[in-house]
Amino acid sequence: MNTDTELRRKPRTLALELVESLGDRIRDGRLALGAKLPTEAAIMAEFSVSRTVVREAISKLQASGLVETRHGIGTFVLGLGQAPGFKITPDQFSTLRDVIAVLELRIGVETEAAALAAQRRTDTNLKAMREALDAVAAAVEAGRDAVASDFQFHLEIARATHNSHFAELMGTLGSMIIPRARLDSRMDSVDGVSNERSQYLRRVNGEHESIYDAIVAQDPDAARAAMRTHLANSRERRRRAQAEAS
Repeated sequence: MNTDTELRRKPRTLALELVESLGDRIRDGRLALGAKLPTEAAIMAEFSVSRTVVREAISKLQASGLVETRHGIGTFVLGLGQAPGFKITPDQFSTLRDVIAVLELRIGVETEAAALAAQRRTDTNLKAMREALDAVAAAVEAGRDAVASDFQFHLEIARATHNSHFAELMGTLGSMIIPRARLDSRMDSVDGVSNERSQYLRRVNGEHESIYDAIVAQDPDAARAAMRTHLANSRERRRRAQAEAS
């Protein structure tokens, strides 16, 4: 696709403008954290640019930490990009020990976020959580990756606190905080693991449902306990894996 616009201006300049436009949509919430970006064809049509420009822009968004591309699935909003404040970089998720350390941080933050969400959630918050959980369940049943929807559920809980710091911190961490996003993909090629993985994901989603039920019931103590159980179970699974690997 070669438009008159591209003939007059350099593709690199167009790519930078596209980065700015998509980045603005991510930062102001029009493209929510965990959401899937429009297809290349849709972006090409909307902004009247070529596939080359779109791919260069996506590459720059990836380098900035704004999006993550999952081959064969699409490109998802990962975080709010590079910031001078707190940030956990991809290389800090490279080992089981690293993942356990992040889970310990999440236990400290997300248990209280769940309690606040139970006290402050609106019907709109509950609808967003329900949609994320339904997306996780659908992905699991179809044998697809549920990481983006899993992260979206946790992000919606942070948003339901109506304290922007919780959502901003989750956005900074991005979908890498979901442990299997980085360490379990290698299991897909092992014979017989797909069924085991599916059962594991169903257990995880059962834990999600317990958190959701407590938030619906506006029971902060139950929500806090359900979130702690969910994250502590995940931490213990990683600790067992670490012990088996050593």
